[in-house]
Amino acid sequence: MHHLRIAWPEAFFLFRRPSDNGARIDFPLPRRRSIKDILESLGVPHTEVGFIWVDGEPVDFHFIPEAGHEVVVRPVSAPFDVTKPSRLRPQPLDAVRFVVDVNVGKLAALLRMLGMDTVYSPQLRDRQIASLAEKQRRVVLTKDLMLLKRSAVVYGRFVRSVLPDDQLQEVVAFFGLKEACRPFHRCIRCNDELLVVEKEAILHRLEPKTKKYYQDFKMCKTCDRIYWAGSHREAMKRRIAAINSPFCHTT
Repeated sequence: MHHLRIAWPEAFFLFRRPSDNGARIDFPLPRRRSIKDILESLGVPHTEVGFIWVDGEPVDFHFIPEAGHEVVVRPVSAPFDVTKPSRLRPQPLDAVRFVVDVNVGKLAALLRMLGMDTVYSPQLRDRQIASLAEKQRRVVLTKDLMLLKRSAVVYGRFVRSVLPDDQLQEVVAFFGLKEACRPFHRCIRCNDELLVVEKEAILHRLEPKTKKYYQDFKMCKTCDRIYWAGSHREAMKRRIAAINSPFCHTT
C-alpha cells in the first residue's frame, strides 16, 4: 500500500499516534482524501491546525496528497488573530465573537463579564452551534472534538483548561484579547450590551440603600436587569485580579 509521511510537533497532543515512532508516521493512502480529512482521522480538528506544508510548500485544507509526499503540520499559535486572513482561513472574521457549548458553559458568563460577545444556551445542540458559528461568524469554544470537526466551524478552540477562571485566562491569552476587553459593558445573563439609564427612570425598582449610595446605572434592554457599581462589581474585579489577568482595565 502507498503511504505519505506526516510530521508534527511533539507538543501537538491531539494527534492519535498509531505507533511509537514519536511525532512522525507513515499514513496509508488506499484512496484519494483531502489533507483535512486525513488530519481529522488522526484526531486533530481542522480548527487546531495553523500551517500545513507538503514537500516544503504551503497548502490549504483541500489539498489531495499523494504517495511519497512529506507533510508537516503545525498547530495554531498564540496570539491567534481571527481578523487576519491566512492560507487555511482566507476569509477572516470582522470581529471576535464566541459561541460556547455546554461543556464549557460557565466560561460564557466570564467572557460576557469582560465585554466579549458570547452566545450560550445549554439547550443548543452541536448542529445549532455549528450553524451559529457559520451564520454569525463566531469562534466555537468547546471540549468536544467532534463539534470542531464540523465543516461549518471555521474558527474554534479546544479548551484545554478545566476550571472556568483558568479557561477564561486561556481564551484571552490565546486569542490576544487584551485590547478587546471592555468589562461591565455587557449583560452576563443575555449577552446584550448595557445601556446607560437615568436613575429617576428606575427609582421605583431600587432598594433603599441602592437609592442612597449609587447614582450611575445601566440596564439590559432584553432582560431588563439593572446594573450598578456595587459590591457585586467589586467582587467581579477581585475575580479578574485573582486569575492574574492584567489583560484589561476594570474601570
